[in-house]
Amino acid sequence: MDFDAELIRALQEDGRASVRALATRLGLPRAAVAARLRAMLDDRTVRVVAAVDPVFLGQHVLAHVSIRTDGAAQPVGEHLSGLPETVFVSAVGGVHDLVAEVRLGSMAELHDLLARVRVLPGVHDIDTVIYTHVVKGFFVSDYRGDITLDAIDEGLIDLLQKDGRITFRALGEAVRLSPSAVATRVQRLIDGGVITISAVEARGLTHRQLSMGVGLSLADDDEAVLDELRAGRGVDFAARTLGRFDVVATLVEPSAGALFASIERLRSLPGVTRVEGWLHLAVLKEEYARTLRAPH
Repeated sequence: MDFDAELIRALQEDGRASVRALATRLGLPRAAVAARLRAMLDDRTVRVVAAVDPVFLGQHVLAHVSIRTDGAAQPVGEHLSGLPETVFVSAVGGVHDLVAEVRLGSMAELHDLLARVRVLPGVHDIDTVIYTHVVKGFFVSDYRGDITLDAIDEGLIDLLQKDGRITFRALGEAVRLSPSAVATRVQRLIDGGVITISAVEARGLTHRQLSMGVGLSLADDDEAVLDELRAGRGVDFAARTLGRFDVVATLVEPSAGALFASIERLRSLPGVTRVEGWLHLAVLKEEYARTLRAPH
């Protein structure tokens, strides 16, 4: 068993899982799990944070933007990382040099953003794919549309976006409520799809895990392919899309050989007619924290 990989996977599924629960799941001593978790949090191998659901924030348009540059990609990537509309920016190897995930309120806002990106110094061209449905994603929940927040809820979310594993006692001290009252509020936010609390793992060539984006073309509206992506342990993200792909997904594996095996499995699925991949060389931004505003 890959201790770190299993621990991170458990935290992605439940970022606030107790050390006892994590140890039980992994079948390892609590002391060993606690020590490894603390080490990974301290060296930023992993971060556990809350993310507010895009729909709650009024971000109804999610898109994947691929960029080719003239010359070095780093300056363009740094500019993209500074944009509030981006939640993910990565330098990649493949047809393009950079990819970014953007979240906006409307198609008009997306058109405006793309127009600004096109004229950035160093940008040669861009290609955009729009998400129509997120099939799997640790930082996209399922907002129910019936939750109203007060100032205390907003304060709790702000703290959880910085540290998803902050104790209920510390949260209570910050908002002047008892730990049990805070726990009830946090669970309400999770159950209502307002927030999800999960783990962000450092990825790229200099880290423990390698990550690759893939675009799939399908022969038809193949639910079997989507089911495979939902169930795949090495699949961190998958979405139905409009554009040059029918599906975009993110694969995370500990080695190049494991990534190759994952892509081979996708290529062999009935209904998949084409697979295009791009290796994430350096993740420049992965940040889901947002200032709350009224939902639309």
